[in-house]
Amino acid sequence: MRVFALAALIALSPGFARAADGDAEKALKLVEEAGAAYQAGKSEEAVALAKKAIDLDAKNPAAFFVLGSAHLKLRQNDEAAKAFTQVIALDPKAVAVHDRRGDAELKSGKFKEAVADFDKYLEANPKFAPEHWRRGIALYYAGRYKDGVAQFDLHRKVNPEDVENSAWHYLCNARANTPKKAREDLIPVSKDGRVPMKQVLELYAGKLKPQDVIDAAEKAKLDGEDLKEARFYANLYVALFYESEGDDKKALEHMTAAVEKYKIGHYMWDVADAHLKLVKAKK
Repeated sequence: MRVFALAALIALSPGFARAADGDAEKALKLVEEAGAAYQAGKSEEAVALAKKAIDLDAKNPAAFFVLGSAHLKLRQNDEAAKAFTQVIALDPKAVAVHDRRGDAELKSGKFKEAVADFDKYLEANPKFAPEHWRRGIALYYAGRYKDGVAQFDLHRKVNPEDVENSAWHYLCNARANTPKKAREDLIPVSKDGRVPMKQVLELYAGKLKPQDVIDAAEKAKLDGEDLKEARFYANLYVALFYESEGDDKKALEHMTAAVEKYKIGHYMWDVADAHLKLVKAKK
């Protein structure tokens, strides 16, 4: 969520509207400190401070919002969802919190619930619908492939040069129709310079083999986190491609590598992690 939204919830919370004396005053200070810690990247500290605030004032949605945001940052997704649920219960008008809870649900594999929360958020904020690629991913995992195609078509309007959008459009289309149809409808992208996105697009277009994507990441002149990130994305999109082709063994091999060998701090790692857990649960 944007920084201003966090500040607004803290400032406008009904909990702060009550008499600011005794425990309420202490809770106010703790929530402000928790928010500052969260913004400074000190999520564990933010969790501890928010919990102390809640102990003093359990009817303040801002305390639960900071708690949920910090849990989400720490990838403690179930705890985040519970905290956001408390915010919604205390302040039903805080519709933006549905978007954050949707993230927590998606990352914990509750895909239908994530779609429902994203939809609730977009009902109140329809102007953000084209930007909501996360909804498209949730739709894919919820099995609503035609709706996923539509969402990624919509996202193209605001993000036309993103190979990942093209890839997810393909993945939804391959399930809704056929891989052949998905290749015919593949969204063209020419300006995504990230390694190995050019090769990912060509793989989905039927012009390269999966190993070419892996090789592109390995042979790029990258090191450190940049190399790890390239390897992650190569394995992620190769895994998803194999899955679309019905090769579950190869899909599992590369998804496992993406999640367990190349852990990165980006949202897509959480998607890969949820995917891998889903596959293992089915087995």
